[in-house]
Amino acid sequence: MSIKVLALLIAALSGVTMAVQGSLNSALGKIIGLLETTFIVNLVGLVLVGILLFVFSLGGGNWQHYAGVPWYFYLGGVLGVAITYGVVKSIPSLGVAVATTAIIVGQVLTAALIDHLGLFGLERIPFNWYRVAGTLLMASGSWLLLKK
Repeated sequence: MSIKVLALLIAALSGVTMAVQGSLNSALGKIIGLLETTFIVNLVGLVLVGILLFVFSLGGGNWQHYAGVPWYFYLGGVLGVAITYGVVKSIPSLGVAVATTAIIVGQVLTAALIDHLGLFGLERIPFNWYRVAGTLLMASGSWLLLKK
């Protein structure tokens, strides 16, 4: 199996887990509250990663380089909280399929911009008409999912 096919399968599995996670988080949010759910979800994630890193020594990185990283690379934690909050807030109103489709459209548009500009040290991949068409098709799919 090629590396690209494996990466696509992993990405698809991430999408599956995101839909399930959003549903579980929204159900929890109805019971304990929005910010409380956001806190619990991130706390459970922290504990799990802590166990993987410090109990099972699964990390392959290098802690000594933390000081040389640009400060804005650490905003992922803040963004993770915003993502969890946004998902928990939107799914009860829109439903899992519509909210997830809107999330994906937002992700693709932002990812295309990041690729086009080559931000964060990533390889620059120009935005072309194929990408425009694909994004428009996804946005159209999101709109169709809203129809009853």
